[in-house]
Amino acid sequence: MSSSANIPTAAVTQTHFAIDAVNQVRRIAERGKYDKATVFDIVDRALIAHVAFVEDGRPVVIPMTCARWGDELLIHGARKSRIQQAVADMPVCITVTLLDALIYARSIFHSSMNYRSVVVHGIARVIQDEAEKLRALEAMSDHLMPGRWQEVRPPLSKELKATEVQRVEILFASAKIRAVGVLDDKADYTPEQWESTWAGVVPLAMGRGRPLTDSSVVSGVEPPRSVVRAN
Repeated sequence: MSSSANIPTAAVTQTHFAIDAVNQVRRIAERGKYDKATVFDIVDRALIAHVAFVEDGRPVVIPMTCARWGDELLIHGARKSRIQQAVADMPVCITVTLLDALIYARSIFHSSMNYRSVVVHGIARVIQDEAEKLRALEAMSDHLMPGRWQEVRPPLSKELKATEVQRVEILFASAKIRAVGVLDDKADYTPEQWESTWAGVVPLAMGRGRPLTDSSVVSGVEPPRSVVRAN
């Protein structure tokens, strides 16, 4: 299956992704964003992405780490894993979502979430050059654990051989953001309708907890700068 036959050529500018049938936000279109600044900000804040691809004619979605590398995305895994074998030089769709709040409306129909999400369509290509592969792995490490790469031993040759890194060329991307409060029907604001029903916003946040030192660590070895700074 030809990758070019599945995703049209994109007209990406320096600041915006092209709007096409592939990535156009249709439902509540005003929440759609196509500028790179917004898309990349959401991607940079996410720790988990969902990567969708087609394997043997079936749709497959796998959650995995993902990091931005300039105008591209990086994914990695075991060389023999199903995703690494299935997506090389093929179209993929990658999504990330940040949940910001639960919206408690006066009806279940209008209850919702505040969120920031991104959908990316692109082509995954294996990084063959070992030096470039190392730089890509460092970028992924710094996305999850900034500074940790410099604190631990470098990857062994057998580890690099067992790991495959793919760079995803972004052809189309869009963000969709909900950042408003309760949007109830007018009828539900009248005293006659659910006068005593509470409505509002419950913020959600993901944070790092207190570091728990592994039992194998020698007594007196404190959490390094990368851990302290992250917390």
